[in-house]
Amino acid sequence: MIRPLRIAMLAHSTNPRGGVVHAMQLSEALTILGHEVVLHAPDAKGTGFFRTPACGTMCIPVEPAPADMTAMVERRISDYVRHFESSAARHFDIFHAHDGISGNALATLKQHSLIPFFARTVHHIDQFADPRLMELQDRSIDPADIFFTVSAAWQRVLWDRGLNATVVGNGVDVERFAPVWSGEQTALRDRLKLPPGPIFLSIGGVEARKNTIGILEAFRQLLAVRPDALLVVAGGASLLDHSGYQEEFRSELALLHDNAAAVHLIGPVADDDMPNLYRLADALVFPSLKEGFGLVVLEAMASGVPVIVSSIAPFTEYLTADDAIWCDPHHPASIAEAMALSLVPRIRERVIPCGLEVAGRFSWRRVAEAHLSAYATLKEAANA
Repeated sequence: MIRPLRIAMLAHSTNPRGGVVHAMQLSEALTILGHEVVLHAPDAKGTGFFRTPACGTMCIPVEPAPADMTAMVERRISDYVRHFESSAARHFDIFHAHDGISGNALATLKQHSLIPFFARTVHHIDQFADPRLMELQDRSIDPADIFFTVSAAWQRVLWDRGLNATVVGNGVDVERFAPVWSGEQTALRDRLKLPPGPIFLSIGGVEARKNTIGILEAFRQLLAVRPDALLVVAGGASLLDHSGYQEEFRSELALLHDNAAAVHLIGPVADDDMPNLYRLADALVFPSLKEGFGLVVLEAMASGVPVIVSSIAPFTEYLTADDAIWCDPHHPASIAEAMALSLVPRIRERVIPCGLEVAGRFSWRRVAEAHLSAYATLKEAANA
């Protein structure tokens, strides 16, 4: 056991993105363990976090961001730095960033000797066409003093950069995400205006990394054998500019003609509705081309939903052959075959119990405890 710590947890926004959810759940679990945690984020809309977490929060008021993505990132970094320039805002033992924006802010504060050290969780590393964004991404990582990753795949990436990281994984609340059936699912289906038919759920919005166009092409092929199928694409609240890919997606969607009505782009979903959205689904389609861990995989499994995933790390690190339905993310025919298999009763009877078992092994308490040794090391170094 270590003495209670005062921890500033920093996320890039108040939206329900995977990294923000991870930072929030980690903050809550550390609070339960007796630490004083304040979850920080720039609050562009002035509405606070997507849900009220069971920990301290600091929603930093900011001005509307410029349309240019690089200028927006630099503005948000400046917003963070301005907040922490006040000594009253820095009464913490640990400063912990989860993204490029907050990582850059802490790097600047460290450079100006306003904080001694900081921790950085690297969920994944992006590729940007703008050299300035690549430079900012590197600067958000390399100056940190302690590193965490959510998977061994990204631990190896950091190792190749000469950085040693602790793998902390992800977690899931198995009481909240559970195969509990009630009239609430029917009510949600009615609100979303979803007709009868099997529902294939994609979470993450329309993004290249999520392979949404590949999912759409696979769904087009699936309709040949399951014309009653529905594709529901949820999420998409991102600070990054995905407009080019989204335009390409819309062009592909138009080629479905009358079948385009079977594709439902529902956008960000209220947090209270997420458990029932999973329960409505016949399968989660998650053939990502790049992923940090895939938090929604655990949420779907805990909800009793078969999961279709790419045959790549990090999924291959924590899932066995029987836990999921695997596909080649680069071939829509492979994704379509996996979607069809997810409706086969004997396949479902295998993967659903396996998924529930997998979800039961991943608790947020375990994730929080995995941070404590590194936190103690960081605090000792700061006090030396």
